[in-house]
Amino acid sequence: MTNIGEEGRDRIVRPEFSEDIYAEDDSVRSDFLAMVGAAIADRDIIYLRQHVARLHPSELADVLEAIQPDQRLALVSLLGSDFDLSALTEVDEAIRLDIVEHLPNEQIAAAIGEMDSDDAVYILEDLDQQDQEEILAKLPFTERVRLRRSLDYPESTAGRRMQTEFVAVPPFWTVGQTIDYMREDEDLPESFTQIFVIDPTFRLLGTVDLDRILRTKRSTKIDAIMRDTNHPIPAEMDQEEAAQLFEQYDLLSAAVVDENGRLVGVLTIDDVVDVIQEEAEEDLMRLGGVGDEELSDSVAEASRSRVPWLLINSMTACISASVIGLFDATIQQIVALAVLMPIVAGMGGNAGSQTMTVTVRALATRSLDIHNSPRIIRREAGVGLLNGVFFGLLIGTIAALWFQDAHLGGILATAMLINMMAAALAGILIPLLLDRFGADPAVSSAVFVTAVTDITGFFTFLGIATWWFHIT
Repeated sequence: MTNIGEEGRDRIVRPEFSEDIYAEDDSVRSDFLAMVGAAIADRDIIYLRQHVARLHPSELADVLEAIQPDQRLALVSLLGSDFDLSALTEVDEAIRLDIVEHLPNEQIAAAIGEMDSDDAVYILEDLDQQDQEEILAKLPFTERVRLRRSLDYPESTAGRRMQTEFVAVPPFWTVGQTIDYMREDEDLPESFTQIFVIDPTFRLLGTVDLDRILRTKRSTKIDAIMRDTNHPIPAEMDQEEAAQLFEQYDLLSAAVVDENGRLVGVLTIDDVVDVIQEEAEEDLMRLGGVGDEELSDSVAEASRSRVPWLLINSMTACISASVIGLFDATIQQIVALAVLMPIVAGMGGNAGSQTMTVTVRALATRSLDIHNSPRIIRREAGVGLLNGVFFGLLIGTIAALWFQDAHLGGILATAMLINMMAAALAGILIPLLLDRFGADPAVSSAVFVTAVTDITGFFTFLGIATWWFHIT
């Protein structure tokens, strides 16, 4: 095989690929990855520029995640200035950090100068302070000030997510002046749907949609066609709350203002879609007790993120085991109890998880609050009662036939009913209480709900059995 060291040497002829690099299961095609890997190994820069550098940032991100770690760094190095740094906003944090740490600050600064400000901030915020300052120092003054202002806002706020490129005009301009300004000014954003109206101090007065501009005569003043801004978003607002405003009011973009009502940026629907996806993934991961773990994390990092809640779960499991120990004499006399008691705890755990999942999601979307919580609690209690009766009768009957003991079936049915009720109440009350005291219910709920259902299930089943067989 010919060794390719420079762009101008003879190249290996590789097959051409269609525009679609994905297989039917939406993964990157294995044959494409194989050819990319071979091109990296042969330092075939021309092939990489033609077939990798041309990809959309999200497609390039999928390729980066699919190839081997050593291939990622080699690919970025070979592409050089042709590598689209905005692709790093689409990959796992660990991959992004690994690549950025191996890039010279000059290359990062050059790439950031071509990015939208929201993507630039996404890259910069993961760097240490010294690297940030070195990169920002290489940017034009205006752009440097804008990025520093965004970086000054707390993480996960609208100020961090906003774009600082927007179109703003005074209210006394005419439509004609505004159109000429949009045609002639080269520093305006590449795409936008709204024009913001501001006073001399940059206080937000209103907005004008582009379609309104196009349908209005050139001599008309902007203040005659502007409307009040739809739900301006404070820069300090949490990004999840901002996303909920977009969802509630069907917004495509929204002005971001500082504490004095001055326009500082714009939040667009593409950023909000990313926020919604991130928050949904975060809630799902936290429900499983794995925190911010990502697929690219090492074995040690993944283990470390899972240990804390496993430790708490081990302590609650010990409590459950101690409850069983209280009835060891009964279990020794009636072995069937040892066979059946996992059913009670397991059914309760599943029922509690169902209620907890619905509750945590409702809290995250602000659809569950102090006003409707009593009704929802009553509803979940009713669901627990209904399901407890149904499964108690079903599994109690099976147990009675299995062990030829109607009393044992009745005990199991009663314990099942009680635990299903307890599971439903724990599944909604524990997240509500955690949320009330400022804890994240997505992180903390699962282990406590499991503990309640296990302890209640074991205690009721074994306790009722001990009482019944004692009196009989």
